[in-house]
Amino acid sequence: MAERPTSVEIGLNAAIVAVSDNTPRILVTRETAGEPEGLPYGPFDPTVHRTMEMSLRDTVERQTALGLGYIEQLYTFGDRGRQHIPGEKGPHLVSVGYLALTRMDPDCAARLEATGAHWRDWYGFLPWEDWRGGRPALIDRVLMPALTGWAEAGPGSEAAARRLRLKLAFGNEDFPFDEERALERYELLYEAGLVEEAVADGHAAGPAAALGIAMRFDHRRIAATALARLRAKIKYRPVIFELMPPEFTLTELQATVEAISGRHLHKQNFRRLVEGAELVEPTGGTATATGGRPAALFRFRRRIVGERPAPGLKLGGRG
Repeated sequence: MAERPTSVEIGLNAAIVAVSDNTPRILVTRETAGEPEGLPYGPFDPTVHRTMEMSLRDTVERQTALGLGYIEQLYTFGDRGRQHIPGEKGPHLVSVGYLALTRMDPDCAARLEATGAHWRDWYGFLPWEDWRGGRPALIDRVLMPALTGWAEAGPGSEAAARRLRLKLAFGNEDFPFDEERALERYELLYEAGLVEEAVADGHAAGPAAALGIAMRFDHRRIAATALARLRAKIKYRPVIFELMPPEFTLTELQATVEAISGRHLHKQNFRRLVEGAELVEPTGGTATATGGRPAALFRFRRRIVGERPAPGLKLGGRG
């Protein structure tokens, strides 16, 4: 009989997000050359840190030289097999995932370079999530044929349940695509054995399709969880401004919202939405490096937090 874990260790993972050049970035590290990249990670030692958040902040600063601002707990990941250790020998690892938002400053790249951490395009790991140019061709060319075959192969009534999950996750059969179902989409691909992590975990024989960049352990699942949480959160909390500089144009704000939501937004509808939500206020200044007429500069109107219970950008239909 395989040896079973006799104790539990708690690890902390951070999905650290920024936006630059209209691209959502996620911070990754690599422990060993030749192994997949992963999220910043470290064990929680209650004899050193009073809280898990304090421990995570310290771990991230040591691994990346990056100080964290906004941070929130995502989810606890405790499935067996997530360590890729045959027989699950030794302590069982339970990870607590966090979402952190930051801004990229001029000194950021130099600090990161010294630690080996670097920013990656978030959609490089989850390419089926970027709908800014329309429905990604990857979905109908590769994903749907493979997932449909997997769904139809389900035993008995399981096939019908899989087809429904597929419809809800990817917006098939005239069902609207919901950008907040990012985690559900990744989990479908994992269950169908279509991502490299499923092969590494022994859940699929492989070879897995080349569907985005694989990550260490189940870090891509944590990244998908963070994306789903952030896409939902921007609709009822002003967290999008954690990714913005102190002053910005409405075009820059729209590009950031589009980068995170993975969808194109109609310019005039977006501006009416922002104005109606009273989330920003003009600074009186203008930006001249816009390639055209000077654009008005705005800042986050912080008083809105005390004026309304859910001050966010309630995005409507696709633009």
